[in-house]
Amino acid sequence: MGLLLIENAYLDELNNIERKKYVQKIKIIKYLYVEGAQSIANIGNRLNISLPTLTAIITELIAEGLVEKQGRGKSGGGRKPDLYGLQENSLFVLGVEMGNHETRMAIFNNEDINITGTQTFPIRLSKDGQAIDALCQHARELIQQSGINRDKLIGIGINMPGLVDSHAGINHTYLQVPGQSLRQVLEEKLNKPVYIENDAKSIALAEYRFGLAEGKKDVLVISIDWGLGLGMLLNGKLYSGTSGFAGEFSHIPLIENGELCHCGKQGCLETVASGRALSRLAKEGIRAGKNSMLNAIVDQAADSIEPHLIIDAALKGDQYAIHLLSQVGFQLGKGIAVLIQLLNPEMIILGGRVAQANHYILTPIQQALHIYCMPQLREKTSIAISRLGEKAGLLGSVAMVMENIFEDHIE
Repeated sequence: MGLLLIENAYLDELNNIERKKYVQKIKIIKYLYVEGAQSIANIGNRLNISLPTLTAIITELIAEGLVEKQGRGKSGGGRKPDLYGLQENSLFVLGVEMGNHETRMAIFNNEDINITGTQTFPIRLSKDGQAIDALCQHARELIQQSGINRDKLIGIGINMPGLVDSHAGINHTYLQVPGQSLRQVLEEKLNKPVYIENDAKSIALAEYRFGLAEGKKDVLVISIDWGLGLGMLLNGKLYSGTSGFAGEFSHIPLIENGELCHCGKQGCLETVASGRALSRLAKEGIRAGKNSMLNAIVDQAADSIEPHLIIDAALKGDQYAIHLLSQVGFQLGKGIAVLIQLLNPEMIILGGRVAQANHYILTPIQQALHIYCMPQLREKTSIAISRLGEKAGLLGSVAMVMENIFEDHIE
């Protein structure tokens, strides 16, 4: 059994000295994972561990195959200090990104390198949990095919749409299991710690750990895909709210006498500012006589107009596609104006498939902000397109595990 997977029952048998050492080891591993190779002096100062104790623990971690010497650091005038970091492939995480139509998986090592490549499976979300067995089967097969030491797989992170209570391990929208939490079911089937989170919040974690939000405190991450998601990083921490549902601004009714939203309310922001809205507007306009490159698609199969096709048409100069993106972007900008005035963030990051339209979506957002947002707040908030692209979801699942697995064993 690996160091990070010691069960609570075993921990309870440790005396105070052994337990203290175990916690110190976990803290060292977390620090080296987040900060990279460090000198013993830096580790000791940061974690408040005496140098003799730390030296002995580092020696043990080297013997356990978790830590290794990784060169020398800069010298302040004397001998250059040795640097210690995590051994390559000493820890692994299985990242899972569940969507409405497909599920993506990959295994990452402690250097956040995707060692298996991203695998895509036709697992569709359902309300009754029918997808759970398929998810677990594909996860087991991927772990086996990877050839990794299963003891080094420290956890599994899964992000998905819906009302997710990550603390209770429940998705109130999908994959509901009578009498058990989704997290309990998955941990029993996969025999590993499992963490679940809403997809937008997971992507916000990815931006904080790997993307444009790194080093920043107050950042809003908006995912514009089929739906519209919001993850909030406030004062350097992911904000979830009392029940874990904070950030559902897409389902605030902002449109008078608007479309019926799939959540049951009328006129939600998502009905006019999402990939789903973009696709619906395209179909309605073309059927009403608009000329576009998209006409042929509608003639063949109306349900085939996905957001990426509209974006591709816009990038080729299709005026109707550009108009649609402008319309959706402007409505989204109105919603963002409310967020800026409520939360005063330093940055807003746009991700998801629709964000790939770049300036075709950014320009109308900025136009709306000039109309609906106070300049004193607007001018202090930068808006940028995510650089993580399609990697954001899986990286968010990895970050989710790494954010939680250490804390669970330190408490």
